Amino acid sequence: MAEHREFLTRRLHSFLGVVPIGIFLIQHLVVNHFAVYGEENFNQAADFMHNLPFRLLLEFVVIYLPILFHAILGVYIVFVARNNTKNYGFFRNWMFVLQRVTGVITFVYLIWHVWETRIAIGSHGADYSLMEGILSNPIMFWFYIIGLVSTVFHFANGLWSFCVTWGITQSPKSQKIVTYATVIVFLALSYVGIRTLITFAYGV
Repeated sequence: MAEHREFLTRRLHSFLGVVPIGIFLIQHLVVNHFAVYGEENFNQAADFMHNLPFRLLLEFVVIYLPILFHAILGVYIVFVARNNTKNYGFFRNWMFVLQRVTGVITFVYLIWHVWETRIAIGSHGADYSLMEGILSNPIMFWFYIIGLVSTVFHFANGLWSFCVTWGITQSPKSQKIVTYATVIVFLALSYVGIRTLITFAYGV
């Protein structure tokens, strides 16, 4: 019974990492990327998201609660995982370790990011000037770069695990194809995110 419960819990953990968390990550990066097209464009996009009907309910049900569940279970998985890189130093084993390391970094990064852009500013939505002020600090800029890249890696590599866990990729060939696909996802989303951060920090 306990094994069956753990099986279902890990399946739910895998699912939530893609739906809705992964979808929200992509949407968030795309909206933030409007900063590249100017301050007014970003503020309009941010205002649209901030003024969505039932925004707080949607954020808690679709974003915060799934992330909290995924993060808590993820921390548990980190502590019970057996890392075999010393014995089996192959690519997928290192991806297994990096998935857990970036998971911890992502959790810390998200807590700070939510505090800084949601809780600390009260009911006012984050605008261009807020992000510009945050990222003009070199320490915060690099903190955001590391946090962003870790988050995107965790999602992209998690897509591979999702496909295996849910039986989408069963053969070695299909798993190899998905590996290449997730690398593309990682590079594309990292570019979008980093380009946005550079725009906020340096205006270019």
